[in-house]
Amino acid sequence: MTHAEEVIERAMAAVAEARRRREREQEWRRKTFGRIQVGIPLPPLKRGGVQLLLQLDRPNGQ
Repeated sequence: MTHAEEVIERAMAAVAEARRRREREQEWRRKTFGRIQVGIPLPPLKRGGVQLLLQLDRPNGQ
């Protein structure tokens, strides 16, 4: 086997290993996050509150 063929073989093995790892992680994510249930949406916030005044034209303590 020539050096080029060995390099190609190692590269193909690395690609196959990466694919197996990616598929394993994808399956793990599907199992793990597939069990998480999203709760009901939060109720809308009520409008019409009180606006607080900020006196920015005078320094603190006066």
